[in-house]
Amino acid sequence: MPQEGNHYDAAQIQVLEGLEAVRKRPGMYIGSTDVRGLDHLVYEIVDNSIDEALAGYCTEITVTLHADGSASVLDNGRGFPVDLHPKMHRPAVEVCLTVLHAGGKFGGGGYKVSGGLHGVGASVVNALSSWLKVTVYQNGNIYEQEYHRGKIDYDLRIVGHTDKTGTYIRFKPDVKSEDNPDGVFETGVFEYEVLKQRLREMAFLNKGIRIRFIDERGSGHDRTFYYEGGIREFVKYLNKNKETLYPEPIYIEGKRGDTSIEVAMQHNDSYSENVFSFCNNIHTVEGGTHLVGFRTALTRVINDYGKRFNILKGDDKLEGDDVREGLAAIISVKLVEPQFEGQTKMKLGNSEVRGMVDSLVAEQLSAYLEENPQVARAILDRCMSAARAREAARKARELTRRKSVLE
Repeated sequence: MPQEGNHYDAAQIQVLEGLEAVRKRPGMYIGSTDVRGLDHLVYEIVDNSIDEALAGYCTEITVTLHADGSASVLDNGRGFPVDLHPKMHRPAVEVCLTVLHAGGKFGGGGYKVSGGLHGVGASVVNALSSWLKVTVYQNGNIYEQEYHRGKIDYDLRIVGHTDKTGTYIRFKPDVKSEDNPDGVFETGVFEYEVLKQRLREMAFLNKGIRIRFIDERGSGHDRTFYYEGGIREFVKYLNKNKETLYPEPIYIEGKRGDTSIEVAMQHNDSYSENVFSFCNNIHTVEGGTHLVGFRTALTRVINDYGKRFNILKGDDKLEGDDVREGLAAIISVKLVEPQFEGQTKMKLGNSEVRGMVDSLVAEQLSAYLEENPQVARAILDRCMSAARAREAARKARELTRRKSVLE
């Protein structure tokens, strides 16, 4: 007979109810509770609007940092669904904001491609906010609902009529203080510069979408990012104060199945390589299969061209580093089921993407070089001088080593 007090059964296993878990372990969901995690809350809500844009329904997003420490995101998409969720029997917008892993990103045809991967975005923001208010413009009505720390204040209600569609979410992060010891964040001050850079990136990666960023906290900043040329303009921006080898970036785009691939590249007179890769608008800082595919194709195509037109003689062969010296490039892929290595989404793992990017870049870059022999020649001259410098450095190193051995 087990002794009293040692009794262990299902009742002892604590189930952190949904959003309680987020408040207990915020780092799992947003990375950290410092200013980086704070800025992350804004990205999560903006990502929902961008997903609407990728689906073809949203063209304008306005992000505002308010004087009271709250932030808001307004878009002109279809608006969060307000009809009843079939299983939960609650309005879908409420389910998205109060239930983890509830969202239109898990198949079901709501979104083909999305940056929000785990369906935790909006509900996590709600759980970590001291208050959040959602307003949905849909079906000719204006609906609204408010929450405190993820808990519902009142049922979704209609507060007026409208002829527009979209969603407006305004929230105030739950910041620790003497009066609020249970708060989550160490600071409540959003970083204007960091957010500005990310929103500009989003506008580059989604051509034709207009993102307005307003800071009402005293600085009076009000910026609008809108790039008709998309990632071509991103490359021009990277090369802003540099001499470029050819006037316009080389642009490659195409689809392989459900995966769309875009690449823009342009060499400049510097010695550094400036290549950024993205998957579903998420910056894959550590690269991944799409970057590998691009690099492999680039080196192969330039070597093939050099051999075919007798610019590279005999056994001469350019290495990857030679080809990428002074290169500014953006690789952006959008796919249905991205697999990221690690929770931080820093590296793309889908193996099939490598071949897709490789074949598309090889095909279109070869054609481009054939049609633009002057550009091709400029690139090859540049790569060959990089190769000569590398060879000279290697010989100098060997000479120095030999000397020291002889001494």
